[in-house]
Amino acid sequence: MPLKKNFRQLLFWLLAFTLFVAVYQNIKGVERERQIPYSEFKTKLRDKDVTKVTVRQDLIRGEMKDGDKTVPFRTIPMTDPKLIEDMEAAGVKDFQAEADRGWIATLILNVGWIVLFIFLWWFLFIRQAQMGGKQAMSFGKSKAKQQDMKKQKVTFKDVAGCDETKEELRDIVDYLKNPKKYQTLGGELPKGVLLYGPPGTGKTLLARAVAGEAGVPFFTSSGSEFVEMFVGVGASRVRDLFERAKKSAPAIIFLDELDAVGRSRFAGIGGGHDEREQTLNQMLVELDGFESKEGIILIGATNRPDVLDTALLRPGRFDRRINVPVPDIKGRLEILNVHARKVKLTEGTDLSVIARNTPGFTGADLANIVNEAAIIAAKKEQKSVDLKDLEEAIEKSIAGPQRKSRIISDAEKRVVAYHEAGHTLVAKILPGCDPVHKVTIVPRGPALGYTLQMPIEDKYLTSKTEILNRLCVLLGGRAAEEIAIGEITTGAHDDLSKVTSYVHKMVLEFGMSDKIGPLSLKKEESEVFLGRDLTRNVGYSNETARSVDEEIKRIVSDCYMKAKAVLTGNRKALDAIAGKLIESEVVDAAEIDALIAGAKA
Repeated sequence: MPLKKNFRQLLFWLLAFTLFVAVYQNIKGVERERQIPYSEFKTKLRDKDVTKVTVRQDLIRGEMKDGDKTVPFRTIPMTDPKLIEDMEAAGVKDFQAEADRGWIATLILNVGWIVLFIFLWWFLFIRQAQMGGKQAMSFGKSKAKQQDMKKQKVTFKDVAGCDETKEELRDIVDYLKNPKKYQTLGGELPKGVLLYGPPGTGKTLLARAVAGEAGVPFFTSSGSEFVEMFVGVGASRVRDLFERAKKSAPAIIFLDELDAVGRSRFAGIGGGHDEREQTLNQMLVELDGFESKEGIILIGATNRPDVLDTALLRPGRFDRRINVPVPDIKGRLEILNVHARKVKLTEGTDLSVIARNTPGFTGADLANIVNEAAIIAAKKEQKSVDLKDLEEAIEKSIAGPQRKSRIISDAEKRVVAYHEAGHTLVAKILPGCDPVHKVTIVPRGPALGYTLQMPIEDKYLTSKTEILNRLCVLLGGRAAEEIAIGEITTGAHDDLSKVTSYVHKMVLEFGMSDKIGPLSLKKEESEVFLGRDLTRNVGYSNETARSVDEEIKRIVSDCYMKAKAVLTGNRKALDAIAGKLIESEVVDAAEIDALIAGAKA
């Protein structure tokens, strides 16, 4: 479309340039002709100085000699029956008559150039100024787009992995389809629905599915589109958006990234009368202003519901708050089946294996895995996507792409092998740890090697023993380096960071320390307001802070000693796993079990 518009503009300017050149040549030709009286023309004719004559009813034009050169001339004719005889007597070589153009042609020739110049002047100056004025006036118009439900119709069948959320939204669809059924009992349509959850869980897709199921106009916008550098633009766009929706009622307004305009007021540096808060105030008025019978629903989506203003979340504005969680194993399998329709899978590929091996993955993550698997299969020039391609895509998503070009010395390779063998062996020996799926020393992303653990089922609660054993697994790599190599390296820096984070949460948030007790000492992460919160107290004394530090250090030390004890008591298995890693670089779960069993025998 832009190419067609540019071509039209180019064609217009080319035509305008051609007309300008023609006008210039015509004016230039008129200015060149010398205007002479008819008497002078007759005198030149008798002196045989006229060489060319063109006779018209209202004009005589031609060429005559003026010294050594020939110049054009023009004169107004008079009644002269003997003009032709005089031209023949004077020896004019070229004389002819020109037909009368008529008054229309004369008018066009004389007035047309004036009209052309007026048009060009209007187009270049007046029209551009008017367009600029219209753009300035439309600056406060909403940029929301109305989706074409016929071309891009999405229904609940296209959304997988969130059955409870869809059930909550079906009530709204039913109300939009049959409002009288609820109004007869005094029920009112919810004014706002807030969808919140982690990024990639399908909040936008659910909103489109609601509109598709209800068959009503769907206006979509983003919170960031309302906030501009000019004061009052955001509030004006909010008013315009709701006005557009009222004209198409019943309708759905979907506002993505609601936290961009819905953050708590009076929470930033310097206080609160800024453009974003004016936009929020106008949104609060619109939500509370229109009647529910108009059939307008605002669906907001955010992954930060904790920062939204309390006035926005009260009943009467956002009546329903619906959580869109990370899918469980059943939901992941449904999502994989939806995305697998777009690719050619090898017959017999069991997607339940992939669903079981991807705990915590969102719908967007699973879509990315299927797409990456298709790319991997295409690189291998396969005719279909198999299970190995999907597993490779999972590893690429978790740890990054393989870096086979990185050359590692034999000494470093031995350190990495024992480090990963330490993680693996501790995870296999201690109870309650996630099963080890595979261990490799092939570099991926920033890591020189990694141990891939896959849980058997989704977990929603974690015990203290499981967390402590998980800490032992993370510290197993560092302990293996100390036992087998006799030296520690920087390879455990990421493990130590995770261990410190886990222990902080155990002591400060989960109350899993006997010394500190069942207390939550977590700092509030609310926004700072100047003059009130810059000197906030952490909530506990220096003695308690010292005790917290001592307890964190004690837990980490105990887990490290436990990991060392496990590895020292199973030294043969540690050497066997490390040796196999140095030899083949990749060891799977079955081979790990065989190596441990052989070492014990």
